[in-house]
Amino acid sequence: MREEKDKNEIIKKQAGETVVILLKNWKRRMWRYKFYRACLIGVLALSCASLTGLLYYYVDSCIPSVINVRADQEESFFLGIPAKAEIVSVSDNGRSNIPAGAVEIDLNRPVTLKAALESSYQMRVKLFGFLSFKNVKIQVIEDQELIPVGKPIGIYVKTNGVLVVGTGEFQGADGMSYSPGKYILKSGDYICKVNDTDVSEKEDFIRRVENSQGKVLELTVERDGKPMKVKIQPVRDSNGVYKVGVWVRDNAQGIGTMTYIDSRGNFGALGHGITDVDTSTLMHMEDGTLYQTDIVDVRRGTAGEPGEMTGMIIYSDDRILGNITHNSTQGIFGVCNSKALAMGVNKPLPIGLKQEIQEGAAQILCTIDDEPEYYDVRITALHLDHDNVNRGIELTITDPELLEATGGIVQGMSGSPIIQNGKIIGAVTHVLVQDSAKGYGIFIENMLDH
Repeated sequence: MREEKDKNEIIKKQAGETVVILLKNWKRRMWRYKFYRACLIGVLALSCASLTGLLYYYVDSCIPSVINVRADQEESFFLGIPAKAEIVSVSDNGRSNIPAGAVEIDLNRPVTLKAALESSYQMRVKLFGFLSFKNVKIQVIEDQELIPVGKPIGIYVKTNGVLVVGTGEFQGADGMSYSPGKYILKSGDYICKVNDTDVSEKEDFIRRVENSQGKVLELTVERDGKPMKVKIQPVRDSNGVYKVGVWVRDNAQGIGTMTYIDSRGNFGALGHGITDVDTSTLMHMEDGTLYQTDIVDVRRGTAGEPGEMTGMIIYSDDRILGNITHNSTQGIFGVCNSKALAMGVNKPLPIGLKQEIQEGAAQILCTIDDEPEYYDVRITALHLDHDNVNRGIELTITDPELLEATGGIVQGMSGSPIIQNGKIIGAVTHVLVQDSAKGYGIFIENMLDH
């Protein structure tokens, strides 16, 4: 009996241990199940968020922030998105002059608009007809023709103030290292005044620092478009000269291509602004001059190494082509003189708005030898609402002669007009470093809206 009782107790104990093991295994499996389920839900949520973000970006890139239309002409565009839009006219007090829902557009179908002269409207886009998404400005513009030029130009720009390129250290009279400008001035600052007196040349700024006798100087600085005042104390270097330890610049030179001349004798060029080579800051102009230039050499572009056109610029009065009055992200603009107007020998062409541009064959007008010539390109993509206004057009050089001579797009070709279907639609702006046959361009309407 004793042995049978012990045997039963052992069986009960083993059964209990088995139950405990089974419970532990069950709990472990349940924990794994919950963990895997949580991971699956997380991955699914992340995928949904990514898809939503991609969908938002795609739809947003398909809808331009501004649509230009010609006055008193029917203009057609096709966005091809599942959305509807209301056309409203906004008054000075911000209220719509058109009743809600009075003018509704289905953006999933081709749209035709006709607007009156000198008017603008707002188009409220609603995804799927009910989800408010974006406001689009419909700007009515006057139709115009431009003379495509495509000739090289020499550029000289004088800054409005003295541009700070960077700060550095120098050895003082006591043998110690000093950097008075560090943490006070930074790259991209424009020094406009010293002790409330205007300064426009770096030599003038340097002279005032050297003559300071070590007294604190009050500088009026423009930073990120906003004026501010800072104080800085020059220190005498090992040669006994007072310095503040900053590198400055007051002008820029280079070559580019003139894009167009309009009916009033104004020009547009480059398709992008003139920026400082060291700070990438858009240079604030005091004045600028265009010069006649001759291309003396072309270095072919290769993968990872953009090519370059080398021009000879002679800074003499008889070589001046005109004055630069504006430097913006869309290019440089100004007034031609008689010599520059003589460059506009091509027939004026109407402008092509971005909704009229098609992927496919086009041409660019540029000069790689003596006279401008048309070369074949292919437009491969359009970015109607790209963040960078200078990269709305993607293109590839297809002309064998141009590819043989330059390898594609090279520095100095910026501003070469792009022509399609007898209309000037934009200008070359950038080259793709990995493939010099490919690059970008700006819409001509963006250049005209500087």
